[in-house]
Amino acid sequence: MKKNTLSYDEIKSKAQNYCAYQERCHMEVENKLRTYSNSKEEIDNIIYELIKKNYLNETRFAQAFSRGKFKFKNWGKMKIKMELEKRKVSKKNIDIGMIEISEEDYNKKLDELFQKCIEKFNNYNKQLMKKKIFDYLNYRGWEYEKIFKKLNEL
Repeated sequence: MKKNTLSYDEIKSKAQNYCAYQERCHMEVENKLRTYSNSKEEIDNIIYELIKKNYLNETRFAQAFSRGKFKFKNWGKMKIKMELEKRKVSKKNIDIGMIEISEEDYNKKLDELFQKCIEKFNNYNKQLMKKKIFDYLNYRGWEYEKIFKKLNEL
């Protein structure tokens, strides 16, 4: 789409639809708005209106993002925090997002993933199996201490 071919109200309407579809962070919305307008002032005004009308709420985004990545992607807290930081979400909102993951659910998910890994890498010798389990969980952002504690149980 060519920039500056849409009116302010059309761009605002597109931004509202974009935010209504799923939770977004400010950075995602700003990047989307840049595809429609070169005016920093116009983009800032639209973002202000989206926040005012509750289309855009970074706390809500951090909570939904944390819940979703934990439940459906099996991400650990380290990876979730890193991704939220990459999206320029404030430390306060990241902490609020982390509250969405209960310690009980977190440990239960780690146990499930660990068992899944044991079954998946069962054909390997013990040392290689431990390395593969570590790599699998580390890649998904699980804390080293928790991974090593589980590996020492083998």
